[in-house]
Amino acid sequence: MTTTLTASPTPVRPVSVPRSYRFELVKLVSQWRIRLLVLACWIAPGLFVAGVSEQSTLPSDTLFGRWMHATGWAGPLVMLGFAGTWALPLLTSVVAGDVFAAEDRLGTWRHLLVAVRSPRRIFVAKVLASGTVILLLVTGLACSSAVGGLASVGNQPLVGLDGHLLSPSDAAGRVLLAWVAALAPTLALAAIGLLGSVALGRSPMGLLLPPLVALGMQVAQMLPLPVAVRLALPGYAFLSWNGLFTAPAQLAPLLIGVAVSLAWAVLATVLAHLLFLRRDFTNLAYDGGGRRAFTVGVLPLAALTALTVGVIATATDSSGITQAKVQRSLATAFAHLYRLQTEQLHRPAVTEAQLKASAACTKSDGQAAQQGAGNDWRCVVTWHLPGVPVAGTAVYQLDVGSDGRFVADGDGPKEVNGYFLVRTSTGDAPNPLWQFDGNVELLDTTSKG
Repeated sequence: MTTTLTASPTPVRPVSVPRSYRFELVKLVSQWRIRLLVLACWIAPGLFVAGVSEQSTLPSDTLFGRWMHATGWAGPLVMLGFAGTWALPLLTSVVAGDVFAAEDRLGTWRHLLVAVRSPRRIFVAKVLASGTVILLLVTGLACSSAVGGLASVGNQPLVGLDGHLLSPSDAAGRVLLAWVAALAPTLALAAIGLLGSVALGRSPMGLLLPPLVALGMQVAQMLPLPVAVRLALPGYAFLSWNGLFTAPAQLAPLLIGVAVSLAWAVLATVLAHLLFLRRDFTNLAYDGGGRRAFTVGVLPLAALTALTVGVIATATDSSGITQAKVQRSLATAFAHLYRLQTEQLHRPAVTEAQLKASAACTKSDGQAAQQGAGNDWRCVVTWHLPGVPVAGTAVYQLDVGSDGRFVADGDGPKEVNGYFLVRTSTGDAPNPLWQFDGNVELLDTTSKG
């Protein structure tokens, strides 16, 4: 009697996450539009910053735009402001907003599942691959704009939002921190793109979701909303990096903005993962589910926002833009810039303590509430010079934005805050006291310190 030995079948194991990640990364990078975006992000910002820095007219309506002739570190900050408004939402849309929907359009889910044999690992690989590409794009924007600014203008000190000078090394560190902080809201938008790509399938709304959400948050920041609501939206982290360029740094709004953005990123990614594991891959006509996208996507994020608003309102003193804050911010910036003007005009040195600068500001000539944003703030700055018995005064018109940023426009006397050119080490520049940017902290942490 003979016996036949049958070999036991070899167990089929899912493909490892690193192999799946490399496969998904190669698929993304092989697309011509992704290659074009990478090339544009690593070249175009540097050319733009270098070109603008050589122009006689600067984008003074953009934060730090008026300093692009003075230092190369202003360029990457101008680019960061543009990227947070337009570039980063569009980049996350193209990369993360299409990473799952592309498989629906091509009908390749069954082939991918047979190859990898694990929906969970497919999801992780796609998330990691899209995150890697987005990180590459953001790094290109930051590095290219910095190189363009330094090559065209040089490694010079940067004037902060309270008028004090940042050394080149300090400016470099803060510019780096600002771009790192902007990664948090970028990840939040990328997670929203992932959620839309999973929930809406081949629908173009999944691709448009990140820029639409970003636009909605930008509109919300322009409305007269309570401070707690502003900070509870991840888009505020694209603005709160401004606080890095004051002394002391206004870190509380920045840390809150980063934490809120990361919370949105985690929640949206988890929701996308749950939807992805529950979907029917055998249905070739799957085109997303509107009701499920609303209940699983919108409602949890709305609940997170409501919870965040409550926590911020309870844990912080968010009085917003008040008369006292405007006066304090303007007086501080004026004192720092007066010292800069004194040095540029080769006058006897003076310190902020000697100047004892103060400001008296009114909104709408005192006919309205003395708080909030608006272009109807009028301020009179008073200061003292050693050995001069009469105090000096200067008038400013202020345009205060809802995010706390203000533009001070000198209204006389001309020899103090009027327009005239001052010779500096980088060439002729407008009087630093003529027009300058400032920042009012929406929270009260700095004043308490």
